[in-house]
Amino acid sequence: MSLVHRVEHPLIEHHLCAIRDKTTRPGEFRSAVQRLSMILGVYATQDLPTKPRLVATPICDATGKEISVHVGIVPILRAGLGMVDPILELLPEAAVWHLGLYRNEETAEPVGYYDKLPLENAPNVALVVDPMLATGGSIDLVIRRLQQWGVNEIRVMSLIASQPGIDRVERDFPDVKVYVAAIDPELNDQSYIVPGLGDAGDRIFDTPQHG
Repeated sequence: MSLVHRVEHPLIEHHLCAIRDKTTRPGEFRSAVQRLSMILGVYATQDLPTKPRLVATPICDATGKEISVHVGIVPILRAGLGMVDPILELLPEAAVWHLGLYRNEETAEPVGYYDKLPLENAPNVALVVDPMLATGGSIDLVIRRLQQWGVNEIRVMSLIASQPGIDRVERDFPDVKVYVAAIDPELNDQSYIVPGLGDAGDRIFDTPQHG
């Protein structure tokens, strides 16, 4: 059974148009990324375990439910930073741990440059966020690092994925859940997603685009 979830919703389709459009200005691009991230975040957390909690309303006591696991948000620097704030709106008690990777433009392979994960206190559930899942190389490195850290459950959230990247994650990590807004068919000879949206980090932070 596939654990890849291509989330379908009219608002997702609407905001995907904004991030794909090359004329979308950086401010609106960031806003559309945040809206998409929040929608994906709702779906990616819909089966988190809960426990009962007794609360006192202004009228009487009521029994509710609260999240019963420690959740960590792991943005892949730098583009993943654009997805963090809306997920924190949903999970304000979540911890945020950063892993930095950059793309070697000659080989298209990810290179790690930042890792400050502690020796202990691994979250029960890690939400790995990166707007683009292209070759799957960056996600591969991050998943393996989080497994080494001791994370029990890893979930990946990406706005746009390539089919080859999805195939790689499914093959190598069949127990990892993946939530995406779109799956595009292929990569070009520079390993960019086609049709994709270009370089997500450059468009979020308004820096010169590569390629």
